[in-house]
Amino acid sequence: MPCWNPVLLKTENQKLFLFYKVGLNPREWWGRVLISNDLGKSWEKPVNLPIGYLGPIKNKPIQLSDGKILCPSSVEELNGNWKVHIEITDENLSYWKKNEIDKDSIIGVIQPTIINHSNETLQILCRSRQNSIFESWSFDNGKSWTKLSSTNIPNPNSGFDAVALKDGRFLLVYNPLLQGKEWSNGRNILNVAISSDGKIWKDIFQLENENNGEFSYPQ
Repeated sequence: MPCWNPVLLKTENQKLFLFYKVGLNPREWWGRVLISNDLGKSWEKPVNLPIGYLGPIKNKPIQLSDGKILCPSSVEELNGNWKVHIEITDENLSYWKKNEIDKDSIIGVIQPTIINHSNETLQILCRSRQNSIFESWSFDNGKSWTKLSSTNIPNPNSGFDAVALKDGRFLLVYNPLLQGKEWSNGRNILNVAISSDGKIWKDIFQLENENNGEFSYPQ
């Protein structure tokens, strides 16, 4: 079976998790994790996640101050529907809980990335089929989320990732949408955008720009 989308997390207690998926395709895969207690020098045997849980689909989890680990996750259903959710666990993986995000929405989104703001405020940015990145906000550390809405960030249905800087700003690495071309053609450019609030983003650097090739799935 092929393995997909490896994602690393180092916890506050210096434990390493390597999450990944196993299966023939994203409609049928399942979640698995490897654990290291010595910063990657050795690893325990892989463990399947509980049925119905996939772990982080592409982008990194975050750990809250209370120790909870939030995994940005999503499903690609056999009927073609895309849905995002947050999976919550702890450093011992002793329990799993799932928080749905705008589950009745007809907007198809997958592969969320979590941005941790201050005062229990979290934001997810999601890949969509609508030629832009979509977002949702939580003001209670991920317990509840707002309805999905479009951002000002164009995107050709491709993966991306975001990170919080120490000075309070945020960086996003993504493929911009090329107007007038098929969505797949937008993956030959890779931009870096910056934001001070997670709402308005401005391109500041271009990592790649080639006539051919693909620079997608940055992490």
